[in-house]
This record gives sequence, C-alpha cells and structure tokens, in this order.
Amino acid sequence: MLPLNVTLSHYKRRDIQEEIIKAAENKEIAVQYRDKFGARPDVLNNPNDILELAKQKATSFHSSEELWSNPLQLSPNIKKHELNSLRIGWDLVLDIDCSFYEYSKIAADLVIKALKFNDVKSVSCKFSGNKGFHIGIPFEAFPETIRNEKTSMVFPDAARKVAFYIKELIKKPLGEKIMQYENNDFSKIVEKTKENPNKITYHEKNELGDNIAKLNAEPFLNIDTILISSRHLYRMPYSLHEKSSLVSLPLNPEEILNFKKEDADPKNIKISKFMFLDRNNVVKGEAKKLIMQAFDFTSDREEEISVEAKRDYEIKDAMPEQFFPPCIKLINNGLVDGRKRALFILINFLTSLGWNYDEIESYLKEWNKKNNEPLRENYLLGQLRYHKTQKKKILPANCNNMMYYVDIGVCKPDNLCSKIKNPVSYSIRKSFFSRKVVKKEN
Repeated sequence: MLPLNVTLSHYKRRDIQEEIIKAAENKEIAVQYRDKFGARPDVLNNPNDILELAKQKATSFHSSEELWSNPLQLSPNIKKHELNSLRIGWDLVLDIDCSFYEYSKIAADLVIKALKFNDVKSVSCKFSGNKGFHIGIPFEAFPETIRNEKTSMVFPDAARKVAFYIKELIKKPLGEKIMQYENNDFSKIVEKTKENPNKITYHEKNELGDNIAKLNAEPFLNIDTILISSRHLYRMPYSLHEKSSLVSLPLNPEEILNFKKEDADPKNIKISKFMFLDRNNVVKGEAKKLIMQAFDFTSDREEEISVEAKRDYEIKDAMPEQFFPPCIKLINNGLVDGRKRALFILINFLTSLGWNYDEIESYLKEWNKKNNEPLRENYLLGQLRYHKTQKKKILPANCNNMMYYVDIGVCKPDNLCSKIKNPVSYSIRKSFFSRKVVKKEN
C-alpha cells in the first residue's frame, strides 16, 4: 500500500505535475484513492491540482484512450451519437500484462517490432508500474478515414482489430523467445506459470514432416483486446502504482529489454526524454498500412469462424438454455474473475443464437447478481447498447482462445465439445440432434 509520504513527495515535484498535465490534454481523467476511483468524468488543467489531489490521498491518475472536445460533458447515460460528437480522436494503447515481468518485456519488445514492421514510426511505450507495459500510437498517426468512415468514429472496433492482429502476429515468436530466455527448459516455464503442460503447447510440422512441440504463451501472457472499450482508462505516465509503489515510466522503445524496475522507483525518477504518445513529428497517416492489414486480417478470421456456426441451419427463434454448452452454463453461475470478458462472451453468444436485446438484458442482469462482485449496471448496459448499434452478429471467441474460457475457469468440456470450435456451434449441433431424436420418436 502506498504511504502518504511517498505520494506527497512524488506528486509535489513540479516536473512530475507538468508531465501529467501534458498527458491529460483532451482526455477524460479518473483519480484513484487507494482502491476506489473518484467521480467521473474529471479533467486536469493545472499542475497545482496534482498536489492538491495528493493531499486528499489520491494515489494515481488514469486517462481515457479517447480524445474529447469536452470530457466534462460525458456521462454514463450518454447516447452513441452524442458520444461520437464529443470524440475528436483516440490513441491506440496496447496493454501487455503477465504475472512474469520478464515475459512481459519480451512481449512488449515484439509488439514494438511488429508495429515498426508495419511502417509505424511513432511508437512509444511505458512501464505500467507493476508487471506489464503499455505500447502507444497517437491518433495523429492514423489516416483520416478507415473504409469510408471517419477514423474518430470507429472506436473501439478499429483499436480492437489492431490489438488482435498484433497479438496473432507475435504469437509464435513470443513462444520461441520465452523458450530462449529459459534456455529451452520447458519445465522451468511450467514451474513458473503453474500451467498444465498440455495447455501451453501446440504442435507444428517441421520440414521433415515431424510434429514439433511449441510453446503457447497465450494462457499466461495477455495482450488485452476485449477490454478496449469506450471510456476505458489506462494509468497515466508518471503516475504511481498502488500495489508496487513504482512509477509508470515512459521508456525508450528500442531499449525496453534493458529496463530495470529500480529505474521506476520514485526515489530514482528522472523525466524521460521519451514521451508516451508523443504527438510531435508524427507523420499523418503513417499507420495506414497497419490499420488496413488489421481490418483485412480480422475480416478473414470472422468469416472463417462464422462458417461452422451457419453450416447446420438458420436460427430463427431464441435458442433455449437447455442447449447451452458447459462453459456458458458455468459463466451463468457467477464468477470471481473475468466478468468483463464473460460479458463480452455472453452478449455475442446470445445474439448469435437468436435472443433479442430485451431477453439478453434480463439474462445479463440476473447473471450479474450471481457474480462475486457485480459489474456496474451502467457498464453492463453500455456494452449491450454498443453491441446493438453495430447491427451485426459477431460470434464469441473460439474455444481454443485461452484468454477466455480457460483463463476464467469455465472450460469444462463434455463429449460434444471435442467436435466443435465455438460455443455457438455446440448449441446448434445439440439442438439439431435433439430435433432429429424427436422426429424419430414421432
């Protein structure tokens, strides 16, 4: 826990105050007081406000990925068209999180290299303050339009697509780099992660046709895609972290592998010459290749996973719960962790199976009551409203996506699970088999 003398000593520094204020321009701000956030929306305009808030026991400062013309006009009940009229842009912030800090460094370095491979030069990064890293691209680097839509209007979809694309791009080299870091000692990785060895391996044929075991780091290292959402926040540069008491420090993207946590100790902090989301000297549109590659990649994947679900028959009525797969039934029992990911799964699952939005809202509210700590209802309804505005059905994540069902502890397969790739396919097949049985009996 952060002692008051540490926060006051840190936030009273004028250079720290000025860096935080620079990063707050056109951003919605949330102030954290130990384990609770202050009222939203908020803004920071004056360096002196930082110290005054610290005197009121503020421990950290968080800002939105989105850029707003007037953040104070935001509210939980704001309509989508009003939100769009206030949004003047958005920064891409990729959140790399792993319980093993050295693995996070390897992933962050690969993400930076992947972005630069896609011709993006304005890449910045910072230590999250605990075990992860934030990689950023300023809004100015993106083209004015994406597929005939104003770029400011395609958040969070565009950011999610880029995050997913980059995550898939580094998946194989990440496993290889972690193996190299551990001197190819797979048992050391198992010991560290406490993961089932079968869960963190996959097999690939070599040139001779032999199956070679490879490391799948996805179960224990996450590049967040699903929590990128409207008014989502990240820890601001030079903000303290409540758990580690370290500073979220901007870094040289080329030297991330050499970073040491001691550099982020408040007693050692010097203002970095590298700014997170530096808007100076950005070439407008330099991220065009990245965004187009990401859209093409995710479109192909969405089409690929949709084929199986549409193969059996057209869904006309809401699928009864008796045909739901084990993972969805377990989610419905309530969760301790992974509630936001589960919400995303449930919305996409239910809409794909013919449920209308009134039915889904009722289902979600009942489910939320069972959670160890319920999600805020405004958040739940906001996610449902956002999905409704998209006017298209999107399948939930495939079963082999470890970040979802396995990570939140609901992957308990039965015999049918081995024959399907997606929870929606499970319900379709089970319902289909049930109809065949009824026809035979009649």
